[in-house]
Amino acid sequence: MSLKRLILLLLPLLAAAPALAQTTVTGQPATGGASSATSGGQNAVTRPNTDHAHDGGSAGTGTVANAKLEKGANSFTEGEARRRLEKAGFHEVTDLKKEGDGIWHASAMMDGKPTSVGLDFKGNIAAQ
Repeated sequence: MSLKRLILLLLPLLAAAPALAQTTVTGQPATGGASSATSGGQNAVTRPNTDHAHDGGSAGTGTVANAKLEKGANSFTEGEARRRLEKAGFHEVTDLKKEGDGIWHASAMMDGKPTSVGLDFKGNIAAQ
């Protein structure tokens, strides 16, 4: 078999490979009305802030006070939010509630003083 003939036979197979790789296992569209238009895409994904290392110690008031809280879908449970606030140095955390903007708000004590505190979906904490 000549090289030209072999190329002519393989070329259509190679051209079809990307299309075959994109089909689902069943070859059927997703059921239940799920689609990329209704799923929320990347906006529906929430992750804690892992951009920097934490040494496990308490954060100082200056570090916490300067954080900017971002609105977004927050996947932290109440227990997780409470533990993060306590790890950051807040004590006696009360009235912990997640608002409609996705930010957890609470009253707490920091350095012996009462303060309002917030926790966003990235794990940023700010005294308010």
